[in-house]
Amino acid sequence: MNEKNHKNVISKIESDSIAEELGIEIGDILLSINGKEIIDILDYLFLISDDYLEVEIEKEDGEIWVLEIDKEYDEDLGIEFNNPILDKARYCKNKCIFCFIDQLPKKMRKSLYFKDDDSRLSFLQGNFVTLTNLTDEDIDRIIEYNISPINVSIHTTNPSLRTEMLGNKNAGNVLERIKRLTDNRILITGQIVLCPGINDGKELDRTIEDLYGVYPNLHSLAIVPVGITKFRDNLYPMNIFDKKSSAKVIEQVHKWQITLKEKIGTNFVFLSDEFYIMAESSLPEHDEYEGFPQIENGVGLVKKLEYEFNEHLKKIPENVEVNKTVSIITGASAQKVIKGLAGKLVERVSKLKINIFAIVNNFFGETITVSGLITGQDIIEQLRNKELGDKIIIPKSMLKSDEPVFLDDITVKDVEKALQKDVMICDVEGKSMIESILKDVVEE
Repeated sequence: MNEKNHKNVISKIESDSIAEELGIEIGDILLSINGKEIIDILDYLFLISDDYLEVEIEKEDGEIWVLEIDKEYDEDLGIEFNNPILDKARYCKNKCIFCFIDQLPKKMRKSLYFKDDDSRLSFLQGNFVTLTNLTDEDIDRIIEYNISPINVSIHTTNPSLRTEMLGNKNAGNVLERIKRLTDNRILITGQIVLCPGINDGKELDRTIEDLYGVYPNLHSLAIVPVGITKFRDNLYPMNIFDKKSSAKVIEQVHKWQITLKEKIGTNFVFLSDEFYIMAESSLPEHDEYEGFPQIENGVGLVKKLEYEFNEHLKKIPENVEVNKTVSIITGASAQKVIKGLAGKLVERVSKLKINIFAIVNNFFGETITVSGLITGQDIIEQLRNKELGDKIIIPKSMLKSDEPVFLDDITVKDVEKALQKDVMICDVEGKSMIESILKDVVEE
């Protein structure tokens, strides 16, 4: 069998795992477990949970092995695959009026243009899905295999409005599908991309009203503002939020949080940090984020960073002297926060200098202000003749998840070469920020 044409090719064997002990090797092909063919990752995860397995493996020379395995219930075999879902990812069939991918410029790397809408990727990687791609059989499988949690892009529970927003005649039954999943103990994380004049105002009230009744299996709802790039040619006309409209959304959601705290004991609905930054409003207190269930949506990221930074700052010894200058690169929306935190560290550590450079997003357009969408070329162009000190620090969110590459395919090494400075990658976390600045100087 040609492994290039087979989806279940093993790409990694964990050290000291069951697979290693049994002689399973990279390049082997997983054929079946307990006589059942492995169609995709859901089959695999469900079938390996048993404490007794008969695993059929095809070796690279074509020999078939049948391995009998006694193990602990839910113990993993210790293998990974070339394709993490063991199947083709499902392409999004929606034509959302706010789709960010439709606003990308041409000639970027091919993978950026792929629109997935696959519940398996939601479960494995945290991607958000609309549920429009699922058949009734798919939902049955999710329930049978207890695939949970799933992240769902809801946007509105108004059937006709959701059909219009997603450009899909099958999009209107989202509340019915959510209830079917949650009634069967599937946990859901909800998201709304809020578009001014479309699904905000009374429509947002309706959506929150519908969804909090599904709590606790729909455990939280994040609201993020629509993002608009300069490449919206021939697309649905869309406005963006400003200071006044953001403040209005904050007021509306805060009223809901007060009500829901009394009714179901949780805020349930949370706004992304961008709304507070655009409104020039104070962020909620740390505890109001209730453990940060929607941190991946940028909900509470700033407050969490501040809290972690302040806690770690207390551990820095007094009278520390650091004679160095570092430059921190960020997006426009986080500039004020990062500058404030850096100022606290400079006050505590003598002779330390920190430059904050907020990069204007010329690549996508100045309306895009988050750090995660900054490109390498904008960094190079805007910092080429700046005094950058001893090193540059960038947040990890600017890069691909698995390699040091910006959205425009410029690498960290390219930036280092162009600016003639070392670049340090920092986790978006307070302790990591301090340690990146003081690395090789202050030991904990």
